[in-house]
Parts: sequence; C-alpha cells; structure tokens
Amino acid sequence: MTNEGVRKRRATIHDVAAVSGLSRGTVSRVINAERYVSDDARTAIEAAIAKVGYVRNTAARNLKTQKSHAIGLIVHEPHALFLEDPNIGAILLGTNEILSEADYQLVSLIIDSERDSGRVAEYLRGGFVDGVIIISARAGDPIARAVESIGIPAVFVGHPPDVSGIPFVGIDNVSAARAVTERLMATGRRRIGMIVSALDRDSGQDRLAGFTAALGDRFDPTLVVDFPFYAHSAGLAGVRQLLERAPDIDGIFAASDAIAAGALDGLRAAGRRVPEDVGVVGFDDSAWALRCQPPLSTVHQPADGLGRMAAQSLLAQLRGEDPPSEGTILETSIVWRESA
Repeated sequence: MTNEGVRKRRATIHDVAAVSGLSRGTVSRVINAERYVSDDARTAIEAAIAKVGYVRNTAARNLKTQKSHAIGLIVHEPHALFLEDPNIGAILLGTNEILSEADYQLVSLIIDSERDSGRVAEYLRGGFVDGVIIISARAGDPIARAVESIGIPAVFVGHPPDVSGIPFVGIDNVSAARAVTERLMATGRRRIGMIVSALDRDSGQDRLAGFTAALGDRFDPTLVVDFPFYAHSAGLAGVRQLLERAPDIDGIFAASDAIAAGALDGLRAAGRRVPEDVGVVGFDDSAWALRCQPPLSTVHQPADGLGRMAAQSLLAQLRGEDPPSEGTILETSIVWRESA
C-alpha cells in the first residue's frame, strides 16, 4: 500500500509530552488553560503542539464532561424565508457574537416541516447541544413542547402565546404597531388597510392588535388581509386584495418590511403612486427598508440586540443562574422615510 493510502495517525497528548519533554499532566493543564504552569513550560508545550499537529479531541472531552459546548439556534421558518428575511440573519449574528466570546459553537437548525420538528426534537434529546435559542415559535409548536419536556436550557426570541416557564426576549409589538399606524394616520390617510402575517405567533397577533387599537372606531375588518409568512409575495398578493376590496385605499400598514416591499411593487404595478396616492409603512427597519423605492417608513427593532440578549440569557442559565421570571423587552423606534 502506498503512503497516500495510509491515513495519518492523529497526534495525541502523549506525543506532545514526548516532544516537549514534560509530563502529560503539565501538557493537559496547558491544553485546558489551567493555572500553575510556568511560562517556559507553556512555551515548550505550545511549540510541541505546533510541531506534532495536535488537535484537542473535542468529542472525547464532551463525553467526559457531558457538555457539547454547542448551542442550537432553532428557526421555525421555510427554507426560502430563512434566506429572504434579514432579521433572522441579524439575530443569528448577534447570537453568535456573544456565544463565540464564551467559546460556544452555534448550530443552526431550520424547521420547514413536521418531519423536521421530529428530527430536531430527537437531536435535542441526544445531548448534541447544551441549550437552544428558538426563533418564530408558533402556538402549539411541537419543538416548544419538546424543549419543555426535555428540560434543556432555552430562550425564545418572541413569546409563544401558549408557553410559560421559559424565558424570552422580545419587543412590545402592540405599542410599536400602534405608534406607526398613528403616525400614518397623522399624514391625513382616511382608508387604511393592513397586510398581516403570522397570526399563529405573538408578533403577528400583537401587530394586528396595535393596528386595530390605533384606528379605533375607524377600524374596518374588511381592510385586513392575512398570510402565513412575512414574505415579499404576501405584499404583492395583499395589495391586489386590498385594491379589489377598496379602490380608494390611501394607506397600508405592512406587518414586515419584506411585505411592505412587495406592497410597493404591487402598488406600482397597479399605477398607484407612493406616497402621493397611498402611504405605506412597514415593520423591522431591515435591509428591505432601504432597498425600497421610495425608502420605507418603518418600525426599527434591534434584531441583532435580540440575538445578543437571548445568548446572554442562555449563558446565564448554563452558569446555573435563575432566568428572569418575566420576559426581557427591548425598545423600538419609528424611522420615518419617504414612503409615507
């Protein structure tokens, strides 16, 4: 057999000890970043590690400590939406920033089907991650139920309406939706509709509640159309439905920036000018908002901050600290641009 056909043997702690001329115990303390090692010994061991190509056997360490040093980020969205929604990316990056500083690896787990839910639940039961951060959990979500039954440390981004006892971070969707709707009304709009999504989770329900509260007696339920996901396609279809129901509509609140972008495209195709004929506002202040023409008036929510706060909350649980009895709410603000 040629040398190319022989797999190179993995360097071990014994090889590092032999090359450095120091004991395995001293080598182990350096590898595990423990104290009570002289500078000369540490330098010699680091040089030996480089020479023999030693890589710590993480699997063996995890088996011994019963910890994986991995955190699962569970995203309950279709695959296409995972790539389309900038908020998910911002939450992921904020989460990873905090976890990487604590030497934890982030593992993304996307749920696009009932089969995915079962597979991910078994993965969690297998102990492959030390905790989970869950985005976009729905009412009756099987993953939320699995997390409850397993007892794994967890944090929600958002607050599933039928789950209690698990900490969450989020925003006040009701107040934010009400504020941006009132700002739209203040521009003189009289026939305002909403394209709402995700009514099976708190964000969708709460944004509709805020919109309804802002309009008060002027609320017209026929000017609300709903779709399953925060997607550009929902905005396109939603505008068509609203224009059919009320050709004189002059204001639209879209439940996300992606929906608002679709609404702007739909209005343009229908020959409606924005903001002259119809004022449009969104929600998120994501990358969609500045891609739109005209730029989108919207609610700014700190998506990266939600990810960082969720990671900090989960790490506190892993240190044995009690989670907060109530959710952590981050502030939002209105960003006013040319679309309204």
